[in-house]
Amino acid sequence: MARPKTLVIVTRKLPEQVETRMRELFNARLNLDDHAMTQAELVEAVKTAEVLVPTVTDRIDAAVLNQAGPQLKIIANFGNGVDNIDVGAAHDKGIVVTNTPNVLTEDTADMTMALILAVPRRLAEGAAILPGGEPWSGWSPTWMTGRRISGKRLGIVGMGRIGQAVARRAKAFGLAIHYHNRRPLPSEIEERLEATYWDSLDQMLARMDIISVNCPHTPGTYHLLSARRLHLMRPEAYVVNTARGEIIDENALIAMLEDKKLAGAGLDVFEHEPAINPKLLKLARANKVVLLPHMGSATIEGRIDMGDKVIVNIRSTATQPRTGFCRAWSERALLKPAQCDLINSVIGAFAQDQIGALPCRQNIFQKVRAVDTGPDIIGLGQRVLFRQFSKGSEKTLRVAECGFAKRLCCT
Repeated sequence: MARPKTLVIVTRKLPEQVETRMRELFNARLNLDDHAMTQAELVEAVKTAEVLVPTVTDRIDAAVLNQAGPQLKIIANFGNGVDNIDVGAAHDKGIVVTNTPNVLTEDTADMTMALILAVPRRLAEGAAILPGGEPWSGWSPTWMTGRRISGKRLGIVGMGRIGQAVARRAKAFGLAIHYHNRRPLPSEIEERLEATYWDSLDQMLARMDIISVNCPHTPGTYHLLSARRLHLMRPEAYVVNTARGEIIDENALIAMLEDKKLAGAGLDVFEHEPAINPKLLKLARANKVVLLPHMGSATIEGRIDMGDKVIVNIRSTATQPRTGFCRAWSERALLKPAQCDLINSVIGAFAQDQIGALPCRQNIFQKVRAVDTGPDIIGLGQRVLFRQFSKGSEKTLRVAECGFAKRLCCT
């Protein structure tokens, strides 16, 4: 008798190909009209679902999770962060929480760079003039002049994947890269980006021409850019935020823009979104800020990649044994972090290949054999792991049954 499909409840409408694949693999209940679920609807969902697929706009707090049924095993978040989920409450109930890292990095960095260009160069203001019907007498030497970004100093708050992607783009535009992070980057990355590390955020803020916020929202980063810190910035400086609105004290930022103590801001996120402070809208109409409706990661390719990763997370986590073949081998191999990353990238490719996530199927086993023949790259223990993993996968063609979840090596 066929095993019943896993009941998956999706809280918002996803790309068509992602929804179709979910229906093929799971008993998926979709949100076809794309309405934002109410608290009552979320409670009903966790009472019945085996897997819940929320998005960053769904607040899965302790009040919701306390009413979850025993069948709920996974919350597969459709988003890079998990600040919309009470992870501690989920852990207490034995519910696994996953997210979709790595797929949003380049898209978010692109939008960050767009705002870094748009605010000093007055792009939004200029783009509105001709369609708005304002009279234009033609080019003039002093009309619509903005600020050059080449040669300026960019301070990146949070030098993770997105921060580094922003740094790569900014460096190409001639910006000097500075950053504040919990710890310095490896020296080879710093050298490649020509980046300067500041252990003091206060000191960095006081010296930069542009600040880009790219750190996650956590209790420790709430109002990281407080009123006190914003006042450290130079009056000709700009602020760009594509991370989370709660990281900046929005009221303090508004006051400084109104008092002309900052030159401008580009915001893709807001402290109380979807509600927008009316004072910010007034500043936008006065061309003091550029406001975007949280579209930093909004590309077709990015949304599809997110959906594919959600599917991988569901299949891998739902079928992963507590102790299994791959975990045992990974412990014997004594893997280093860099080697874990290498293994996980290949295992992730296995997973995508098996769920049909890749647009054209790839010969993943050939990739494994290529790694397996490189003793100088990963060492004996890891080669054994790859060989055994390859054999098992070739026999079954079902990667999930090999227990490949992303937590395999590195968590």
